[in-house]
Amino acid sequence: MYSKDGENYFIVDAHVALWDARPENQLNIHGKQFIDCFYDYHRNLSPESELWPYEEYLYYGGERLMRDLFAEGYVDHAIFQPARLGAFYRNGFGQTEEAFALTRQHPDKLTYNHSWDPRYQQKGLERLRRDAERFQLKGVKLYTAEWKGDSRGYKLDDPWTYRYLEACQELGINNIHIHKGPTIRPLDRDAFDVADVDKAATQFPEMNFVVEHCGLPRLEDFCWVATQEPNVHAGLAVAMPFIHSRPRYFAQIIGELLYWLDEDRIQFSSDYALWTPRWLIERFVDFQIPEDMTEYAPITVAQKKKILGLNAAAMYDIEVPAGLGVAEPAVV
Repeated sequence: MYSKDGENYFIVDAHVALWDARPENQLNIHGKQFIDCFYDYHRNLSPESELWPYEEYLYYGGERLMRDLFAEGYVDHAIFQPARLGAFYRNGFGQTEEAFALTRQHPDKLTYNHSWDPRYQQKGLERLRRDAERFQLKGVKLYTAEWKGDSRGYKLDDPWTYRYLEACQELGINNIHIHKGPTIRPLDRDAFDVADVDKAATQFPEMNFVVEHCGLPRLEDFCWVATQEPNVHAGLAVAMPFIHSRPRYFAQIIGELLYWLDEDRIQFSSDYALWTPRWLIERFVDFQIPEDMTEYAPITVAQKKKILGLNAAAMYDIEVPAGLGVAEPAVV
């Protein structure tokens, strides 16, 4: 929980990871390219006081994650959103077993989402059913730009993807998080295009499609999709650190999202360990739209509370302690 000026904020960090990008886990040059690109995002968008040494950034482990998120980072609950990247890393980038073990140790603090890839076709569907039971999945994270053999990505409206989404619906996995944001070397920019979200959201209206990174740099495209599809949500991973490096750009991002969607479909994410949540939360609570950007309304405390935790808590049935919600206006 974070407290400031007499207000208390329940915090859900809706996009965190536990990765291993050490040289011994890198399968090829692309593994190094990927983590180096991650580190460049971290180095260029963070305050100097928040920079990590490169070697520590490659692998930080569960103990540091628990400290950065919960002991020092104000977070009440966090959701793992893993990326496998098996074409780049011997044992995967996201560390499934380590992350799931932490979740089992701290079920009140952590939720584990898993991943799938429709290009594995029937074998992958069978694996999804086993994973759903083992991990008790409520959500999955999809990386549509991931490489597999000669394929450099897939679409949400591919026939096999629809079969996996149908299986998710049958299994009660209704929260579909999709990386649709800035490209990461060596992945392809076009594979992160948001257009296929429109079709999938229409086809599966009872599922939630959380577009991680809110489609950046295609913010306008995302907003036009989300305004017509009420089951499309915005994840603020990668958008958040611009609050430091480009505050007016961040004002544009959050202003557009609040205009086109509303505060009920926007979720805070630190994208840990790209960034740590503490400084992002502090900056966001203090943030206000610049007065000269008159096309956007000021951000209210109630909106900040929903974005910082209440929206994700509602989606994942995370209990919010009494007094930390938003009071609904009285009905006259």
